[in-house]
Amino acid sequence: MQLSSSLLLLTPMRLNFSASSPLWRSLRHRNYRLYLTGQLVSVCGTWMQQVALSWLVYRLTGSATLLGVVGFASQIPILVLGPIGGVINDRYSTHRVAVWTQCGALAQALLLALLALTGWIQPVHIILLGMALGIVYAFDMPARQALVHRLVDAEDLPNAVALNSSMINAARIVGPALAGLVVARFGEGICFVINAASYIATITALLKMKFIEPPCRDATVTSIGRSLIEGYRYTTATTPIRDLLMLLGVVGVMGMPYMTLMPVFAAQVHGSGAGTLGIMFGAVGFGALIGALFLAQRKNIIGLGRVIVFATLGFGMGLVCFTLAKIFWLSLLLLVAVGYGWMVLIAASNTVLQTLADNQMRGRVMSLFSMMLVGMAPFGSLLAGWAADQVGAPMVVAIGGGFCAIAGIVFARRLPGLREAAKPILAARGIILEAK
Repeated sequence: MQLSSSLLLLTPMRLNFSASSPLWRSLRHRNYRLYLTGQLVSVCGTWMQQVALSWLVYRLTGSATLLGVVGFASQIPILVLGPIGGVINDRYSTHRVAVWTQCGALAQALLLALLALTGWIQPVHIILLGMALGIVYAFDMPARQALVHRLVDAEDLPNAVALNSSMINAARIVGPALAGLVVARFGEGICFVINAASYIATITALLKMKFIEPPCRDATVTSIGRSLIEGYRYTTATTPIRDLLMLLGVVGVMGMPYMTLMPVFAAQVHGSGAGTLGIMFGAVGFGALIGALFLAQRKNIIGLGRVIVFATLGFGMGLVCFTLAKIFWLSLLLLVAVGYGWMVLIAASNTVLQTLADNQMRGRVMSLFSMMLVGMAPFGSLLAGWAADQVGAPMVVAIGGGFCAIAGIVFARRLPGLREAAKPILAARGIILEAK
């Protein structure tokens, strides 16, 4: 029932792709156009690398446990360093931080490509380079999340977040499909080269941006430790932000590992190779694209709480149903539903958090957003990889999906109180007329 309820969100959605449609209103901002173009190219390369890397690990070892170890190594730095990344982005220019982190990601992709093309690459190299990229992402993710707020007007923020998600997931469809073809014909190394080249587009776009006002800086000399404490106190005291982050933490730990185990489904459940893996990732991306376009047409955040509930339920139950499907085309349809629910949950939560957070706390709040989604995932990935070798990947993913659905139900029960707590904040932002 939960899955069908979520899928009903697709039914009333009528996408207007005309140039005058409010769907594209954020594109009137030059900086945002540059950002979106760079992201479209770069994320396509990123997904190519992720699919190729997952297949490379499984080809070299045949171990689901090692897939979990690689996922843990690449994501744990985000949990450990994410809060510091948030403080750095609150103190310094998010624009400059984003430029430097993209340069770091470019260097990591080049080194990965060199090792793969020379045939020297071993699992230990993949783990170490994954940790290096995780360190980069600990600073990059809050920077890019907070940067979007500077690229558009306040009224265009929900559209900007959703439209950015739309373009990212368009790349998510193309990237894995291309990765499957490239890996099958040329090997994983070429995918890493393409990803390295794609970062040039983002760096170029960032360097071409022009800001009328200088970046806001924290003029105080507060220590990083004290800034971290201030961020945690602010988050725990703001009930809607706290509860939403807790929901995302559960989904990050229990739901995200299905991505880590996707090569196992491609190889063992469907008896295929990298091409099939790319198609499966592409199906998730297609569903996510539809979900992001659905959100892009919304004018404000009113009603997003209910949307988050249905999206969480749909994502969790979609994972459960996916593990039961043995027919490939049915698995793809369910992955579309999973991708839809996932993206609606993430993009809607992103919009709510950015709207509710105070300006001087936004970097820290968005670093916690990254921590809950990605930083908590390594524990789930490590546990899921080990458990998949013991009881099978389908059972592990089904249990994770069930936990996500339960978390959605708990959040739904708390939603009326969260709305009341959010009203004064929304009234102060001018989003609603008064807090009643």
